[in-house]
Amino acid sequence: MRVAVVYDKSNLDKSREKMVRSVFETLSKHFEAELVAFEDQFVDKVTQFDAVFNLSTAAMQTHVPAILELLKIPSTGSGIIGHALCIDKTITKIILNHYGVPTPKFISLEPGQETIPPVDFYPVIVKPSREGSARGLSADSVVKEDFALKKAVKVIHSEFHQPALIEQFVDGREFSVGIVAGEILPILEIDFSTLPDGLERFYSYRVKHYYGEQTRYICPAQIDTELKDRISKYALTAFKALRLRNYARMDLRVKDGQIYFLEVNSLPMLTPGYSDIVKMAEAAGYTYEDLIMKIFMDAIENYEI
Repeated sequence: MRVAVVYDKSNLDKSREKMVRSVFETLSKHFEAELVAFEDQFVDKVTQFDAVFNLSTAAMQTHVPAILELLKIPSTGSGIIGHALCIDKTITKIILNHYGVPTPKFISLEPGQETIPPVDFYPVIVKPSREGSARGLSADSVVKEDFALKKAVKVIHSEFHQPALIEQFVDGREFSVGIVAGEILPILEIDFSTLPDGLERFYSYRVKHYYGEQTRYICPAQIDTELKDRISKYALTAFKALRLRNYARMDLRVKDGQIYFLEVNSLPMLTPGYSDIVKMAEAAGYTYEDLIMKIFMDAIENYEI
């Protein structure tokens, strides 16, 4: 079988480069694999392959799946609908609410919408609705009163030109849950208490990208069976409701026994030694090769024309 590992050249930082190379080397042990960038002549190149391991986040993660669906080439990861629903945090939360998956209270404001409806759930965190990797999140994103809220919303509208999501800030324990081939991996807790004094205790851009080594990751998370089962149940419900496939990762917080799902990543990174879902897989006893092959074989075995 000829397998293309599809990636983007435009966002190849060190972590993504390591991910692309690691996935390629893993698949090369089992198949005739080749790296294929999502760029000019992509269609001509990709039609030479029997399957694709998709690592492209171009155009909000929808372009490569759309092309591959049209070409009827099996690929890893969710389809167009799943990515489109998850890339917009507001839409994700609307669907989670509909299916009974708990999520913090929220309001979404479109660019140009200057009047902010009354907020009765301070403190809130203000974030761009359609960004990933903590872009747009800083210490100033958490606000406790109207004046600061207006300022934070204006920053999102001016810098990102997209809706500002105003979400109830849950000051609780943070967790991440991963699903691979229908299996809930060991839940991971992200402990910010080890960060330097004065640094925000949530995944802001600087915490996520510059303080990862000072953040404590506990996997499996030290939680009781009842809480673990409730988180797992909600995660599986969300996975199905959002039309996801093969693998995904979800972020949530827990306060006073209440669970709050924050967002869903339909194409989480797979960087060895770095990515949360890789840490979860290792806690489940999977090697990196096991994880990549489990994702790939689930995609091939459940491919539908």
